[in-house]
Amino acid sequence: MSLPCIVAARRFDPAQHRPFMIDDERVGWIRAGDVPLLERWPDVFDIDAHKVALAPHFNSIALRSAALGSVIGAFAAEGRIPGWRDETYAIRNAFDAPPLAYIERAASRFFGTMTYAVHLNGVVEYTDHAPQLWIARRSDTKATDPGMLDNVVAGGIGWGFSLAETIVKECWEEAGIPEAIAVRAVAGRTAHVLQSLPEGTQAEQIFIYDLALPEDFAPRNQDGEVGEHRLARIEDVAQAIEEGAMTVDASLATLDCMLRRRWIDEDACIGIDTLFAPPVFD
Repeated sequence: MSLPCIVAARRFDPAQHRPFMIDDERVGWIRAGDVPLLERWPDVFDIDAHKVALAPHFNSIALRSAALGSVIGAFAAEGRIPGWRDETYAIRNAFDAPPLAYIERAASRFFGTMTYAVHLNGVVEYTDHAPQLWIARRSDTKATDPGMLDNVVAGGIGWGFSLAETIVKECWEEAGIPEAIAVRAVAGRTAHVLQSLPEGTQAEQIFIYDLALPEDFAPRNQDGEVGEHRLARIEDVAQAIEEGAMTVDASLATLDCMLRRRWIDEDACIGIDTLFAPPVFD
């Protein structure tokens, strides 16, 4: 039986969505039930039974961004796009690809566009007993997954930020980890999530890192997005994952760390290897 996070990370039915296209490239997924909402803008979207496409006369980044921005602003005013962040995300199908347009972060799930995030496993290696992990509990006011357990540091990668810059930024904001320690993060694997959520589709590539933290260091949140931090035994974190108390993203990042360090058996993570490659559609 697969863990809840592994099942959820691929809980997506393409038949219930229409591809969102820009310049003949699929860049997202829009729920079939949301497509009629876009018919209010026939000058912005070309809609048929098989896809939703941004009209071809929006043929530059600036024009596409402005057109999508007007629609996103209207939806936000109507309450259809919650959790406004004032953060810019680029629409692109690969992290190193040039952007096709820019959108507000909160709208990425409505349009099902690819997003990118970093997740850090805060590892404390002891000389006299078993290693432990620092984990966080998300603030109850977070727009997504409020109150759930999370990695010690996790954050989306906004447009204009590199992986290294995001790690340093998020380490300080979420856990008060100074740059001198944050730059020691070591890359693990990359997980790919494609799941249906109440607000739309999460299509996300998660860059996983491990960060060794000193025994005498205690995380301190700086931006109000973390309710608390706790130092936990490996078996307790594994139980939280099994019970679904940790977010899907954080669960995958933590399992990757545990597997690479041989803290858990691969038999306990049936199907996880499929999540380290992008989903494939026939």
